[in-house]
Amino acid sequence: MALIMNYQDVALMSVLTIKRRKMKQIFLILISTILLLAGCAKKEAPKSWQLAKTIQIKGVNTIGMAITTEGLWLSDGDHNRLVLIDRDGKQQRTVDSLERPMHIASENDILYVPQYGNDEISVVDVNGSQVLPLKDSLDAPAGISVYQKEKAIADFYNHRILYTKDGTNYISFGKEGKAEGDFYYPTDVQITANEIWVADAYNNRIQVFDKNGMFLKIIGADQKMNAATGLFVSDNEVFITDYENDRVLVFDHEGVLKQKLSEGIEKPTEIIQDNGLLYISNFRNSELNIFAWEVTPEGPETHDHDHDHDHN
Repeated sequence: MALIMNYQDVALMSVLTIKRRKMKQIFLILISTILLLAGCAKKEAPKSWQLAKTIQIKGVNTIGMAITTEGLWLSDGDHNRLVLIDRDGKQQRTVDSLERPMHIASENDILYVPQYGNDEISVVDVNGSQVLPLKDSLDAPAGISVYQKEKAIADFYNHRILYTKDGTNYISFGKEGKAEGDFYYPTDVQITANEIWVADAYNNRIQVFDKNGMFLKIIGADQKMNAATGLFVSDNEVFITDYENDRVLVFDHEGVLKQKLSEGIEKPTEIIQDNGLLYISNFRNSELNIFAWEVTPEGPETHDHDHDHDHN
């Protein structure tokens, strides 16, 4: 009887040993496969904004841009008009008889046009044009932003921002100066969900405020800009035109510099983003540069880029 039990024990041990060997083989094959895949997997190539093409807009000196369902509108301040172009730069139509239109905005296919020359904001739609009613007086309005019912106006010579939450009742914040919350000729403004961003042009910086006009932070003051005239705020980036230095600076929302764009850029005045592309206007030579989010090329020119930043 004892002999039979020993044989059974031996048989059981043999079966267990075989199973262990098979499990070990499977484990080793699995580990080898994982290591092979990891070794073959390529790290995603870094991306950044790259110049895709340049469009010549003959006879148009663009200061501001806005997008409607019709296409891309350009404010041609030197010729006192708005110009509608398609995505290839072909001119479709114009709105004339303005007084130096500046940084324009759009909402629900309605254009809001600050007229530097007559101290008014024009509201332009398919039915024509009317003046935005204001109780306060403007002195050379340079930029406007519209966000649902909210509006903000960069009042150039008054060194301030006018802002309304409900579209009717405005507050004013800012004064001439160089301290936090002061302005020295603000030229552009953008409202986002929680903040108001201002191109404080000749203080060479961007300032950010809450919806009560309280100062929050400054961006770009350390970058030696010379006329920060235009801005655009996307979901996670801030673009600033550095007019006299022929470049556009790209920051995150906390003010960390991510990229410097200079290829093809000469006296930039405005930036806008549409369908994943970045449009930058060259004021002096009547050009529109289009940048795409692409793999960063290798070479000496890449020193201007931070290749590891996120993009939305």
